[in-house]
Amino acid sequence: MVGYTDKEREIIEVAFDVFVRSVGKVMDSEQIGYIVKAYRLALDKYDGKKTLSGGLYVLSLIEMADIAVNEIGLRSKTVVGIFLHGIVLESDVTMEFIKEHFGERTAMIVEGYDKISSIQTNKVSFQSEQFRRLYLSLIDDIRVLLIKIICLLYDIRHRDDVDYKQFKTDLKEVKYLCIPIAHRLGLYEIKKEFEEKVMVYEYPVEYEEIKNKIRVSSTEQERLMENFLAPIRKTLHDEHIDCYIKWRTKSVSSIYEKMKTNNLPFEQIFDIFAVRIIIKNSKLSEEKTDCWRVYSIVTNIYQPNPKRLRDWITTPKVSGYESLHTTVRADKNWIEVQIRTERMDEIAEKGSAAHWQYKGRNKKQTTDEWLNQVREILESPQYGKLDDRLSSSCKSDKIYVFTPNGDLKQLPLGATVLDFAFDIHTQIGSCCSGANVNGKLQPIRYELHSGDRVEILTNKKQSPKADWLNVVTTDKAKNRIKRYLKDQEMKEAELGSALFYRRLKNWKITYTDRLLSEILKEYNLSSGIEFYHLIATEKIDIVRLKEFILSINEDKDIKSDKVDNDVVKDKNTHSHEGEVCIGNNMNDLAYKVARCCNPIPGEKLLGFISINGGVTIHRANCNNIKALMKNYPYRIIDVKWNGETTTASDVVLNVIGDNELGLLGAISNVIKELHINIVNANFETKGSRFVGKLILQIANTNQLDLLMKRLKLLEGVSEVQRVS
Repeated sequence: MVGYTDKEREIIEVAFDVFVRSVGKVMDSEQIGYIVKAYRLALDKYDGKKTLSGGLYVLSLIEMADIAVNEIGLRSKTVVGIFLHGIVLESDVTMEFIKEHFGERTAMIVEGYDKISSIQTNKVSFQSEQFRRLYLSLIDDIRVLLIKIICLLYDIRHRDDVDYKQFKTDLKEVKYLCIPIAHRLGLYEIKKEFEEKVMVYEYPVEYEEIKNKIRVSSTEQERLMENFLAPIRKTLHDEHIDCYIKWRTKSVSSIYEKMKTNNLPFEQIFDIFAVRIIIKNSKLSEEKTDCWRVYSIVTNIYQPNPKRLRDWITTPKVSGYESLHTTVRADKNWIEVQIRTERMDEIAEKGSAAHWQYKGRNKKQTTDEWLNQVREILESPQYGKLDDRLSSSCKSDKIYVFTPNGDLKQLPLGATVLDFAFDIHTQIGSCCSGANVNGKLQPIRYELHSGDRVEILTNKKQSPKADWLNVVTTDKAKNRIKRYLKDQEMKEAELGSALFYRRLKNWKITYTDRLLSEILKEYNLSSGIEFYHLIATEKIDIVRLKEFILSINEDKDIKSDKVDNDVVKDKNTHSHEGEVCIGNNMNDLAYKVARCCNPIPGEKLLGFISINGGVTIHRANCNNIKALMKNYPYRIIDVKWNGETTTASDVVLNVIGDNELGLLGAISNVIKELHINIVNANFETKGSRFVGKLILQIANTNQLDLLMKRLKLLEGVSEVQRVS
């Protein structure tokens, strides 16, 4: 081997000096000294060695070392491994020498590279799982595989330094080993470069055609992108968001893959542009909020495709990749917009190594821990399941949703529509009946996701219920619901107390503390409030209660069957010749509307006197009131509206029709024109048909009849029925 000339040695030293100065920002003097030691050994043992194209071999090692540090973010041990890989096979350097002067770990790296370099690849299918497992089984340090990727990247970039046979083998290794691994580790720029080079050699004609078409349309592309970015830049500036924007045409290989996948020509591939908005000086604790703010600005200007939202800031990729992706429409073009911070961008450029470096700034995260993570990623064939498992520690416990005005709200993961409503305001939460989420009606228990735009729907008749506690996840919502239920319990307890004292008066029994104490003991209750609440809500049988009270008041001679007569007598005091009028001016009368038939003003009514003195109002043709009439005829009274009622009642309609475009919108318009409030709406498609269930607030029978008539006249609607 001919030694270096003075000129060659000068060129090498200058190149290495430039490299050392570039790594001085990320390595200390001890690490740099370690690298210099390995470089000097390589310089000596490869004295005068040239590449196939006639270049200096040591210069190729320096370039590989630069790739490792400045493109991937690796550190000193990997760089030392690059300078020493293959040195045992090509010189008199022994493995014992490397162990003695560079340590056990470095020797392991060098030995591992020698092992994978000696594999008879012609005996193994590059496409098989076994090929990857073979590589992994031969190495004890995953840096060996990373060095292999770097070496192949160099070979791909310097085609003339590799003979044809070796280059064909390199291409196969790149395609079936390096590209998948680069993707798994988040080395997306390197992956893209690999894909481009593979396509150049596998599909040269198609590559040149697409590249030329991109080149021809470059002027139009620049004009399009400037017009696209102008309003975004202005709004970001007005909102005082410090960021910079980059854009590019997607790689030839990715466009070609889209063409093949969708079986479309180049001219019909609209999603060929990628815009990157990088937020500057974002605090780590505010990064997610900042990204969602920018997302809101972009999607307020341009129509987003909700199916193309990719939220990798809430749930980062296993590689550590974090970014918010959306695809928006500008004229006839779909443009992908990537939103991230400077920190996220560095991780996106350098991949997994950069991610772990950032984690290490706040935690004592070692390189070995990262390498073990990499090995675990690569060794598992169940990539999907592994993603879930490994990323669980990175998953955010927060989601970010928007109000109709674009205001950003932060909620815990798993939050529902009802949580969102209470987060806005207690009153809105208390009256929440559902929400319009991304243009679709959703119930209160619908689980929200980051990026959702939510408009809360309210109903004045709606109020918190006990089962709402199973719907919400936030402490704020739970506390508000509990407070309302407690207040409601107190109000009902007051009513129950009045009813109970009236009963005692009718039964000619005097109230005493002992009496209440005996009742609480009998019913296993802890307080009088609880007892009175049960009375008000008809949870206690009044006949059994009277019998128990009489048993502890033996001096009173009152017949049990007198209860019903007392009830009728009491209620008839409110009636006019056996008839009860209800309406807005009759709030002194304890009545409720039966849920089984939901009567509305204008319909013939009947009332059923319950055992606690209240009246339940039914439609006269209700099946339930007919059954009650047979069993308890003495508790049935005539009821009518007093003609002053303005309160609307809930009515359920079933609508059946053809699943035609625009029909649901037409139904909604009819309801809107009649000034009818929608409490809830649910439509299900069954083939070419749909079945809809509507809960509406109807003022009277005239309004209901008009609505049903109008709906039946719609083309495509075959059936409209009121649900009893």
